[in-house]
Amino acid sequence: MPQLASRLILLPILFFALILGMVACSPKQEAAEPIRSVKLITVGSSELNVQGEYAAEVRARTESRLAFRIGGKILARQAEAGQRVQAGQVLAEVDVQDYALAAQAAQALAIGARAQRDLAASDYKRYEALLAQNFISAAELERRSAVLKAAQSSLDQALSQAQSQANQAGYAKLLATTSGVVTGVEAEPGQVVSAGQSVLRFAHDGPRDAVFAVPEHVVGRLKLGQKMSVTVGSTPQSFQGRVREIGASADPATRTFTVKLALEKAESLPLGITLNVQAPQLAGSQPDVIKLPTSALRQEAKQTAVWVFDPQTSTVLSQVVQVATADGNEVVIASGLKAGQQVVSAGVHVLSPGQKVTVYNAAALSTPAAK
Repeated sequence: MPQLASRLILLPILFFALILGMVACSPKQEAAEPIRSVKLITVGSSELNVQGEYAAEVRARTESRLAFRIGGKILARQAEAGQRVQAGQVLAEVDVQDYALAAQAAQALAIGARAQRDLAASDYKRYEALLAQNFISAAELERRSAVLKAAQSSLDQALSQAQSQANQAGYAKLLATTSGVVTGVEAEPGQVVSAGQSVLRFAHDGPRDAVFAVPEHVVGRLKLGQKMSVTVGSTPQSFQGRVREIGASADPATRTFTVKLALEKAESLPLGITLNVQAPQLAGSQPDVIKLPTSALRQEAKQTAVWVFDPQTSTVLSQVVQVATADGNEVVIASGLKAGQQVVSAGVHVLSPGQKVTVYNAAALSTPAAK
């Protein structure tokens, strides 16, 4: 009886161990790949109208950085930022003492050189009279002539140096060459500046420009002399302008190009105010193009591709496309797609060819329509 009881106890234990062994030896089943939900857009024809409205700033046609033609310590600055000045008005002054002493020294040298020249001229006349009486030879008179010429040359040099030093003293005052507005101050009284170092920024009175920036895909469609309309904020005041200058290179930070629009009859506009520039329909506009958001594009090797949805099998297929240009946050497709196809617009980097997907918010999927 005890042996029978022990066998009855061992039977469940052996059966449980057998079950565990069978489970451990069975092959592992791989987890099925989850079906992803994707957003789709229906490819349709739209219009590429290359135009836009840009915010511009009013600037003077001619802007200068005013500087002293000599170096020195600034004693006074009579002009302030925003101040309107007239031609010939004194804007700033540097210490002129050293230049005044140099001018006096140069003037003294000129006086000495003049005395030497006068003495040589008197000697020449005297020797000329002696030669007429045959008291001296012609060679002696030639030597006196050479001395007179050397003295005259020394006098001319001394006079030029004296004039130059006098001019240097006159450069101690920074004058406005024309009427305009001081737009900035770059040096203060007590500061020592070198010759040519900017002291003031100055905007000349006269014609005005509207300066604005355009993206890369627009700059190639602008032409010099092209007409544009300009409005002042929300007011009805408007002006006409022509493209005067197009930037040759893009800004390294914003990748935009600076455009200057010459305004007509806008001399009264205050500097720095904001204008709205309306660019008309530019070259490159097309009535029937295919556009996609940039989020639908991906790189496949060295080509650009998109995922095209197959509604019969609910899978996605890779389709290579050619991009023609950009239009804001969208790109214009030159080839590779046709109207009516459905393209994945988001999450394109987590899909693979032939992968099954579900459509996110399928009821809201729009039909092809021209914008």
